Amino acid sequence: MIDENRVEAGALSATGVPAERVLDEVRELRASDAPTHGGRLFAYVYDPAVPGLDELAAAAHRESAHVNGLDPTAFPSLLAMENALVAAAGRVLGAGPGTTAPDVVGSVTSGGTESLILAVKTARDAHPEIAAPRIVVPSSAHAAFAKAAHYLRVALDVVPVSPETLRPDPAAMAAAIRPETVLVACSAPSYAHGVVDPVTQIAAAAAEAGVRCHVDACFGGWTLPYLRRLGEPVPPFDFAVPGVTSISVDLHKYAYAPKGVSVLLHRDATLRAPQYFAYADWPGYTMINPVIASTRSGGPIAAAYATVRHVGDDGYLRLAAITRDAVVGLADAVRAVDGLRLMAEPESTVVCFTATEGGPDLFVLVDELTARGWHTQPQLSYDGLPASVHLTVTAAVAPRVAEFGPDLAEAAAAAMAAGPVRLPAELATLVGALTPEALTPDLIVGLAAGLGLSGEAGSDAAPLPERMALVNTLLDAAPSALRERLLVEFVSLLQRPSWAPS
Repeated sequence: MIDENRVEAGALSATGVPAERVLDEVRELRASDAPTHGGRLFAYVYDPAVPGLDELAAAAHRESAHVNGLDPTAFPSLLAMENALVAAAGRVLGAGPGTTAPDVVGSVTSGGTESLILAVKTARDAHPEIAAPRIVVPSSAHAAFAKAAHYLRVALDVVPVSPETLRPDPAAMAAAIRPETVLVACSAPSYAHGVVDPVTQIAAAAAEAGVRCHVDACFGGWTLPYLRRLGEPVPPFDFAVPGVTSISVDLHKYAYAPKGVSVLLHRDATLRAPQYFAYADWPGYTMINPVIASTRSGGPIAAAYATVRHVGDDGYLRLAAITRDAVVGLADAVRAVDGLRLMAEPESTVVCFTATEGGPDLFVLVDELTARGWHTQPQLSYDGLPASVHLTVTAAVAPRVAEFGPDLAEAAAAAMAAGPVRLPAELATLVGALTPEALTPDLIVGLAAGLGLSGEAGSDAAPLPERMALVNTLLDAAPSALRERLLVEFVSLLQRPSWAPS
C-alpha cells in the first residue's frame, strides 16, 4: 500500500488536485518564462502574430492528441495529414509534378535534430559495406550533425568557414570527401549567422564523388522560397539544384506550427528506403518505423496541418514580406550604433552582430537588452570568429522594430559605461589550466555557486542569476571541450527533482 504521507513529491499528489488549481499552477510556473509572443524574444519561438492561429492549432492538437502514429493503418487520418505536409514541404522546396524532382518523398519528424539524425542514419545505412563511415560538414553546420555523428558512431569531418564570408570553401568541402564519406551537408541558411552556403558547388562535388548531399534547411527552408518570390536574391539551395539528395525543413519555425514538427525529404523513395527500421524477430507486433520514435502523438501533426492549411500560400508570402521588412529595420538599428557591426549582410531572417574593437562587451550588452525586455541569444567565440549576438526575426517583431533601435543604443551606452566583465584572476587561471577530466563534483559546485547558479532544488529561488555576463565570459574563455563539460554539469545541477540534495 502507498503511504499517502510520502506521495506528495513533485507532480504526484496524495490525492487528485482540482483541474483549475492545476492550471493555476501551470500559469504560475509559466510566469517566469521568456515571453513567447509580443516580438521581444529573438530565439527559440516563432510567432507570426496571426489572430486566432494559436487557438486553431490548439483545437486541432486536441482532436488528434491521442492518435498514435505507430500504426498508420489504425489511424489513417494521421497518415493523410503527414502525406499532405510532406507534399506541401516538397512543393515549397522545388519538388513535385512539373519540376526536376517529381518523385520526392518524405517523413514528418519531431524536429530538426531528429530530421538531421535520420538524414545521417539513412546515408550511413545505405552503405553497409563501409565499416567506418564519415560525414563532411562546414563548421557552421548545426550542432545536431555532431549529435548524429555521436549517436550513430559516424566520424565527423569539419571544414572551417571563412571569417569574412562565414561560408565554407566548396573546394575545401570537396577535398574533405573520402572513400568512407557517406554524406556531405550544407546549410540554407546556417543558424548562427543566417547565410546560405554555396549549395550548388557543394552538391556538385558530392555528386561527382557519388555521395549524398543533404541541405539543412530546417531554419530557413520555409521562408527562403517566399523571400525569393518577393525579389530577394536567394541563392539556389533546393531540389532544383542537381546533386541535392535530401532536405530538412522545420514546420515549427517559419511555417509557424506549434512544436515539434519537421519534415525530412528525399529526392526519391529509393534514397529514403534505408531510413526505415523494421523488426519482426520477437513474438510481438512487427515494428516498422520511418522515424526514431515508435509511438507518436498525432497532436503536433494535426496542429501543423491546421496551421499550414489556414495560413495558406498567400499568407506565408505576406508573413515573409513583413519579416523581411523587420530584418531591414533591425539591421539598420545595428548599423546606427557605434561599436557594433553586422557579422554579415542579412540574406534570410537572421540579424547577427558583434562588437568592433573598443566597442561594448557583448555579454554585458545582452544583459542590458534583457533588462529592457529584449531577449536575444549570445553566441560564444569560435575558431577565429568573434562572439556575437543572434536575432531570429519573425513577423511578430515588425511592430517592435521602432522600439528596438533606441533601446539598443541605450543598452550599448550602458554596457560601455559598465565596462567589460573581468573574470577574477584565480578563476581565469583555473579555466586556463582545467581539463574536462579534472573537474570534480566539489569543483563544479564551487564554480556554480560563484557564478550564481546555485538555486536550491525544489525551492522557489531562481536557479539562474539575473545577469549572465559573468557566466558567458567564463564559458567564452574556456576551450570547447571544457565549455561542453561545464555546461553539462551546470545544467545537471539545475535539473534535479524536488527531493534531490542542494
